[in-house]
Amino acid sequence: MRRQQRIPFELRDLAPVISLMIIVVFFLATSDSFWKLATLRQVLQQGSVLAIVAAGLTFVLLCAEIDLSVGMVALWTACLCGWMFQHWGWIAERVFQQGAPAADVAMPGWVIPLAIGVPLVTAVLLGLLSGLLTAWSRMPSFIITLAMMYVAQGSARYLTRSETLDVPPVLKMIGNRGIDVTERLNVPYSAMLALAIMVVGHLVLVHTRFGRYVYMVGGNREAARLAGVRTGLIVVACLAICALTAGIGGLVNAGRLNSVSLDQNADLLLNAVACVVLGGTSLFGGEGSMPKTVIGVLTFTVLNLGLAQINWIDDLARQLLMGVVLLVALVINGVLAKRE
Repeated sequence: MRRQQRIPFELRDLAPVISLMIIVVFFLATSDSFWKLATLRQVLQQGSVLAIVAAGLTFVLLCAEIDLSVGMVALWTACLCGWMFQHWGWIAERVFQQGAPAADVAMPGWVIPLAIGVPLVTAVLLGLLSGLLTAWSRMPSFIITLAMMYVAQGSARYLTRSETLDVPPVLKMIGNRGIDVTERLNVPYSAMLALAIMVVGHLVLVHTRFGRYVYMVGGNREAARLAGVRTGLIVVACLAICALTAGIGGLVNAGRLNSVSLDQNADLLLNAVACVVLGGTSLFGGEGSMPKTVIGVLTFTVLNLGLAQINWIDDLARQLLMGVVLLVALVINGVLAKRE
């Protein structure tokens, strides 16, 4: 009896890749500047923040939850970092009892690690709080994280007083510099950081018990609970991971823009969700992976950058076309997933 050959890839897994290839071929044919290596660097640099945030959001969507606060958590983290960096004298006087240093005194070595570490810790605490409230109250996570979104946004406004703040030089270096691979190609540090986070996330989801529990909770929460999985703890951990990556993304984005202001990260939530869903991760949980999120980030970034390089499309029509293309891609992926 002949063995029935198994197809290694399902059609719904190939659909996002095919969509990305079609978009790339279209822009290669319609835009002369799209052929340049500088375009590849722009894709890597612009997509790095989305990739970092989407990596954590993948964990949340896989366990059938949603986090609406990622954009504002990213904003809060960057604002707190900028405030601590600019007010290190105030911190030294009141926290470390060292007295306010003079303007000509060199900045102590503890300032930059503290200005980066403390905001990330607060981001994780916000994610833990969202997860604990979701698990304890048994309310939908989008309601809890919606409230947390306003908490983070209000905290950022209160702290900065709507002022533009400077950020540590290391963030500017990560956001704007990179390693020269060739004379024309420079790989940004932010892209390498995003790749590292994606790889760690993939290893956790595929090769750890926690990753298997995430898929189980998203696929059938009641069955996972009956199997002995502490579903509430998994939800809390996923929301904390999502808040951490949102904080890292906010810091990298502030470094890329060389400052932090309240108008940053306004579209970060919707763009990150679009990237994850474009890659084929289900909004209903239990279906998706980190490589799929990478494909979604590349698709979104290439589409956004390619439309900006086409001269015969004005700014008013660019947003409309991007929405139409995203809608078509999402519908196709959804239809294929439903058939499977």
